[in-house]
Amino acid sequence: MKLNRNNVMLGLHYLILIVLVFVFIFPLLWMLLSSFKSERTMMTDLYSGFKAFLPTEVSLDNYKEVFSRMNFGKYLFNSIFVSGMTVGIGLIINSMAGYAFARLDFPGKDIIFAVIVSLVIIPFQSIVLPLFLVVKDLGMLDSYGALIIPFIANAFSIFMFRQFFLNIPKEVEEAAQIDGCGFLRTFFQVIVPMSKPVFATATILNFTGVWNQFLWPLVATTDPKFSTIQIGIQEFFTQQPVYYSQIMAALTIASLPMLILFVSLQKYFINGMGGMGK
Repeated sequence: MKLNRNNVMLGLHYLILIVLVFVFIFPLLWMLLSSFKSERTMMTDLYSGFKAFLPTEVSLDNYKEVFSRMNFGKYLFNSIFVSGMTVGIGLIINSMAGYAFARLDFPGKDIIFAVIVSLVIIPFQSIVLPLFLVVKDLGMLDSYGALIIPFIANAFSIFMFRQFFLNIPKEVEEAAQIDGCGFLRTFFQVIVPMSKPVFATATILNFTGVWNQFLWPLVATTDPKFSTIQIGIQEFFTQQPVYYSQIMAALTIASLPMLILFVSLQKYFINGMGGMGK
């Protein structure tokens, strides 16, 4: 039977994708399975090769220890609260800014937008010190405000929203204005419901960025009651004895909110990224 060249290429394409899936999923699978094993079993399986990826032992003791050794529940709450507030407020502000750049004409619009886009390439580490001094002068150190306010406005989110809104036909807004809708009413009642993909994309990217922050919470907060989950995970490496099976349990807990969020919004994610093409 003669093989069709297109079928061969398609089969090769899927084979490569399957290999990549396994490459990316193996670390997550090892982390998850290790979180259910005792320290001794985890280390034994690790040096046994393939057994590291098998559920040779199942126990919830590591998860119990994670919450008993330190105030991990508080760290988890802080991360959820800080990430949720940052993303929630940021969606409103960044989407309105993107809509203004897409639809309004005002002096210096192109220059201001160019400056905002250029901020995307600036490494966060280069602005940590001046940001710290500003937050300190405002008296916001050791507070939720220090973790939330500096990250509400997001340059890449503004860019995404602006690009997506440019692809929405102006006739939609003109029809809403004929029906008596003002600028803000048109935005919130007409444009926002049509823009679920870009809102979902911004939510995933911003939540992941804030959730994974380590440097800024370490610098801006010294009071443990404001520590985030990334700071909490680091404490497992400083408290003796160090149990890597418990660290795996903590990492699994820290990964769950992002996985749940992505699975919930993934159907909008690709459309949101594709809507930036203009």
